[in-house]
Amino acid sequence: MEIALVTLENGGATAIGEDGPGSGLSRAERLPWLPEARPAAGAPSATEPPPSSSAAAAGGDEGDEGPEAEAESERALGGQQRVLLNISGLRFETQLGTLSQFPDTLLGDPEKRMRYFDPLRNEYFFDRNRPSFDGILYFYQSGGKLRRPVNVSIDVFADEIRFYQLGDEAMERFREDEGFIREEEKPLPAHEFQRQVWLIFEYPESSSSARGIAIVSVLVILISIITFCLETLPEFRDERELRVPLLPSPNGTAESAPTAPSTLSDPFFIIETTCVIWFTFELLVRFFACPSKPEFSRNIMNIIDIVAIIPYFITLGTELAQEQQKKEQPQGSSSSSSSSSSNGGQQQAMSLAILRVIRLVRVFRIFKLSRHSKGLQILGQTLKASMRELGLLIFFLFIGVILFSSAVYFAEADDPESHFSSIPDAFWWAVVTMTTVGYGDMRPVTVGGKIVGSLCAIAGVLTIALPVPVIVSNFNYFYHRETDHEGEAILKEESSTAQGGSAGDLKRRTSKNSLDKSVVHLENAEGVNNGTGSVEKANIKAKSSMDLRKSLYALCLDTNRETDL
Repeated sequence: MEIALVTLENGGATAIGEDGPGSGLSRAERLPWLPEARPAAGAPSATEPPPSSSAAAAGGDEGDEGPEAEAESERALGGQQRVLLNISGLRFETQLGTLSQFPDTLLGDPEKRMRYFDPLRNEYFFDRNRPSFDGILYFYQSGGKLRRPVNVSIDVFADEIRFYQLGDEAMERFREDEGFIREEEKPLPAHEFQRQVWLIFEYPESSSSARGIAIVSVLVILISIITFCLETLPEFRDERELRVPLLPSPNGTAESAPTAPSTLSDPFFIIETTCVIWFTFELLVRFFACPSKPEFSRNIMNIIDIVAIIPYFITLGTELAQEQQKKEQPQGSSSSSSSSSSNGGQQQAMSLAILRVIRLVRVFRIFKLSRHSKGLQILGQTLKASMRELGLLIFFLFIGVILFSSAVYFAEADDPESHFSSIPDAFWWAVVTMTTVGYGDMRPVTVGGKIVGSLCAIAGVLTIALPVPVIVSNFNYFYHRETDHEGEAILKEESSTAQGGSAGDLKRRTSKNSLDKSVVHLENAEGVNNGTGSVEKANIKAKSSMDLRKSLYALCLDTNRETDL
């Protein structure tokens, strides 16, 4: 096999240009000054046809110049050679050592690039996108820096990176430079049973059983949220939270309010218990089946799951303690009943206040829906990717609130009807004005205050509008990426279904193909017998082309001999 190597004199990579009319010559015809291009002892004469895939050695020994010989020549010359690359007609010339910096790539590996070698033109031919090769060649020249040409689209350049086998690391750097967000890998448990359980409870789209579990989980979450909202209605509200703990009696002693029904027998508590049992079961199963316990514990969604069930157990412990205290209360002495009743009332009021705050945490269960909702996942990914822009927005609003609240305070300070008693009191007005809400509970009354209010509203509109395009672009990116993934999944399902359905038609297709082949052979035989001459014309054309190449080869050899003499 001929090797496209030229001794380096000037160095550098050069685009030689388009193929000319005479570029179809062989290596020996175009490069007669190379030692391996000259005919050696025992080599074929000028009248003999050129060798097709092997070259004569210096001592007359013949052998195939495979990738091993090319690698040895590269090491012998230290990579200071030139190699010709033809990219769809545009020829490039670069050092062999430049390509050898990355031996795992297509151009850096002699065995991989040998399949694209053209022995007639003595070059490597690639029928690929020509403008993209400027960035590919710069990757080798710069030692791994990948820059996309401005006149090449992202998807085309990504295809070229895959074709030239620059590697996953280069592709990741290219995606990061182009603004793509790296997709997180989804690890799976090593054990088969744990993997199946993890897929069922973590990825609803993995199977039909996983979809069933997801539907049950969504229904339980909705029931829990509806129960949380309904139990605050006046007709369903817990009487223990509304009753007065102690009622004074005419003789000076304290009497407790009528005893409220126990929480343990409350229908809402029973529904809550059922929901928490499911949440706890789901959390424990996912914890034992997860591939990494530390990663599971640090996941924000799992933390929300834990926080959502903690209030139930705190409420259950409080109710059990109160039930136990009620059972032990008649055994105490009657002399300290008044003081103990007052202390018990204060403790009960404090415990009810804490219990309300703890029950408020149950509202975080609504975030559990994001595990089963692609829209909420896209929103969360958008907010996570836009944290910098959101931080800038909050910072700009903070500066505007400070400036305009101070300005409106001093503009309204001399007016007795002013609504702004201090600068911190004007913070609320500045916030609702910059966000264009405008409740109207606080408003300027002087001319200076109204001017400040107008500037505050305009500044708020501009401040909020600046980071919005970035957030919207992030949302569009995640939305289109999710829709693309869904489209790929649908295509995979359709292809698998088509493959399964085509198994029954295999015999019919085979018989049909064999019948078509027999018809084609019969037509060819009839064409030959009838003297149509289409095949003969093609053979004559190929023979004339071969004769032309032989004559050119002989002419170049004669010219080389005269030059040597």
